[in-house]
Amino acid sequence: MSELSFEPHSTAIVVIDLQKGIVGLEGSPHASKTVIANCAAILAAARSTGVQPFLVHVGFSPNGADALRVISDQPMRASGQMPPDWTDLIPELNQQRADIEILKRQWGAFYGTGLELHLRRRNLSTIVLCGIATEFGVESTARDAYERGFEQIFAEDAMTGRSAESHENAVKCIFPRMGRVRSTAEIVDALRANESVS
Repeated sequence: MSELSFEPHSTAIVVIDLQKGIVGLEGSPHASKTVIANCAAILAAARSTGVQPFLVHVGFSPNGADALRVISDQPMRASGQMPPDWTDLIPELNQQRADIEILKRQWGAFYGTGLELHLRRRNLSTIVLCGIATEFGVESTARDAYERGFEQIFAEDAMTGRSAESHENAVKCIFPRMGRVRSTAEIVDALRANESVS
């Protein structure tokens, strides 16, 4: 496994669905509080080195008319009305004015959003991905990014799945074919290395 390095001014951090209505659902193998702390550490290092943060969250119109409704064996539909702050980004992300907020209507962050436009116009060709859940929002975004030719780095311990098995399948079988899987510490160290040369 090669040492991690990347160019800060062509890199984006894309944080998936760290919002009030999702972080309370415990995942595996990493606890939500661990994922939150690791994402916050990556964001702090990114901001200090000129890497562009993107904060992605999912939400729907009040009547839910823009939500997907497909026939499936295990529908992911919520029962009852969502709390009014369900889609709000969590305060631990320490959202800054320069951060770009992306609202999506499905698992992936590319379809029907301005994410690709923002990335292309800023000449951002490398994406560091993290968030919840590994096998849904993160993997769907990663597959779209791969098909669009973006370089990707996956922060394994800054994401978690609905189950340990589905998380492990993504990080061991899927993500290594689309990019580089690394730890939060490795990503932060690579970001910090750019501080000393800038």
